[in-house]
Parts: sequence; structure tokens; C-alpha cells
Amino acid sequence: MIFLALGSNLPSKYGDRFVNITTSISLLESSKIRILNKSSFYETPSYPDNSKPKFINVVIKVTSELSPENFASILIGIEEKLGRKRINKNDPRTCDIDIIDYNGQILNFSCENLKFIVPHKKMTSRNFVLYPLKEIAPNWVHPKTKVKVSSLINNLADENRKSILKIGKN
Repeated sequence: MIFLALGSNLPSKYGDRFVNITTSISLLESSKIRILNKSSFYETPSYPDNSKPKFINVVIKVTSELSPENFASILIGIEEKLGRKRINKNDPRTCDIDIIDYNGQILNFSCENLKFIVPHKKMTSRNFVLYPLKEIAPNWVHPKTKVKVSSLINNLADENRKSILKIGKN
């Protein structure tokens, strides 16, 4: 299975943060990517600058016959369609789609001048990935470290465990 983390903390021409997420999911479905499960919406402070707009995040479980490179190209295209601008790292954005797990493979590749490391190298410290992932895949195990998602959550700092808010099923 493939797991993606989607986030938004800016409105786009399509609508607010929630609409950006649901539009991204619709665009994935129209790109030969089958959605199998979706987490609830979660809200978290912007990282590393908490003064920036809060993020709405979800994790989705999908399946696809595409190669990792072709799959990544579709994700980049969706981010761009929703108005994503890559100027400074950690800038607010209309759409961010990260590959968390690609069929249990450990991958390192480039696509459209962007580097992809799968599993996502910072996912183990990101509450906005781990909580929604646990919701839809409670037995998920990190392909590289072999650590269960529940243990990864237990390893989060208290502040990270408290700064995430589940705000409803999408």
C-alpha cells in the first residue's frame, strides 16, 4: 500500500484549506490513483514558525500501478495545480503531498528537480503524519526501522502529542 500525507495552510483559487485537501484527493483519483482510506482532518500549528497559519492535514491510503517517479510527477502536478510555490523551505502553502510509504519500499530518487526519500525522512517526528496514519493503519510498521506507528507516537515530545487536534472525518 501507498500512504500519502496531505497538508494545506493557505487558501487557493479552489477554496480554503479543507477544499484544497479534498480537491487534491479528487485530482489523485482522476490520475489512476485509487483511494482506499482517508483519515479525519487534523489541525496543527505551522512548523517551525507557529505564527504562520495552522495546517489542516490528512493521511490517505492509496494504490497505483505507476512507478514511483511517475507517481511523484502526478503529486507535483497536483501541488502546482493548487498553486503551490516553492520559494523558501517551510513557507505556508496551498498544498503539500508527501509520500510516507510506497509499498514498503525504501526509495531515494529525483523527479522534476525534487529529491524524494521514502519513507519520508522526517515522518517519525511529525504528529500530523503519525496520528492520521495510526487512525487508518493502526498496525503500520516503518519499512526501514521496523517500528510500529503507535511506538513512534509514544516517542513524540509531549508538546507534539498535545499540539494536534482531530477536527472531523472528511
